[in-house]
Amino acid sequence: MKKQIAQALALAGLLCTPLWAAAQSADTYKVTHQYALGGTGGWDYLSLDQAAHRLFIARDDRIMVVDPANGKLVKEIPGMKHVHGVALVPSLHRAYASNGHGDNVSVIDLNTLKVIGHIAVSGKDPDAILYDPATSHVLTMNGDSNNISVIDPASGKELSTIALDGNPEFAAADGQGNVYNNIEDKAELAHIDTKTGKVLNTWSLAPCEGPTGLALDVANKRVFSACANGWLIVTDATDGHQVAKLPIGKKPDAAAYDPQLHEVFASSREGVLNVYHQDSADQYSTVADVPTMKSARTMALDTAANQVYLVGAKVAEKGKPVSGFTLLVVGK
Repeated sequence: MKKQIAQALALAGLLCTPLWAAAQSADTYKVTHQYALGGTGGWDYLSLDQAAHRLFIARDDRIMVVDPANGKLVKEIPGMKHVHGVALVPSLHRAYASNGHGDNVSVIDLNTLKVIGHIAVSGKDPDAILYDPATSHVLTMNGDSNNISVIDPASGKELSTIALDGNPEFAAADGQGNVYNNIEDKAELAHIDTKTGKVLNTWSLAPCEGPTGLALDVANKRVFSACANGWLIVTDATDGHQVAKLPIGKKPDAAAYDPQLHEVFASSREGVLNVYHQDSADQYSTVADVPTMKSARTMALDTAANQVYLVGAKVAEKGKPVSGFTLLVVGK
């Protein structure tokens, strides 16, 4: 009888569990592969060309191009000056890399993986970089001049700048002329109309401190801001009101959203990848807190393979280059 009661209770508990939660508990995210990449120097953003199976890793004086399926180095693109990130524009067969110490953008041919030119910007320390499909412009978030450079890829020139309230970090475009940008030193979220070049709104992200990584759910109009003090703030992009705050690892530098699985990811320096399921536009449930590697703060999401790529390295002594630079693959 006791066995029958226990079985009945177990079955009742399973029936009360949401189907997605039951599935995740049986088949959760974990680090499935680690690939030693090596090389000296720091790193910043990762960008994935999903169709070509190439991962672009900004590594200070160069860009590493890696096949994430096997961890093999495809090519290194030299000549960068403290490169922060790479904006991929496959339709133009081009990539654009932000050189923080060069105050310019390197133009890369995606067919040859060679630098074919540079575009000067008036802003200082171009950091995060993205392509805005609505205007066909490349935008750089200039960390030391508190503005955005608007670049025309066709002419290879900076067209204008957009002044911001503070220090810009990562940004995302919805493809309809709206860009959302974390303002790191003010803990704010800026809403920019790229067709007019104007900041439409600036919204508080409190209790966030130091927002860096940002992801966008275009369909539900939700913005996810990853904060240095361990919060992932979810903002309604229509009016700026905060709909959720989710605990994550401290000192993150990336966020991602999978519109097919309705999952949100945040990676942090503490060595954890936090994964949440979007139950509704305003409700979120924990899927997994995946141990990764200390320093693995930046990532790229592969929605086709349902994998996340992160990079990290051993903590080096002050003044010495990093060692043990590694690509981590998180999947199921």
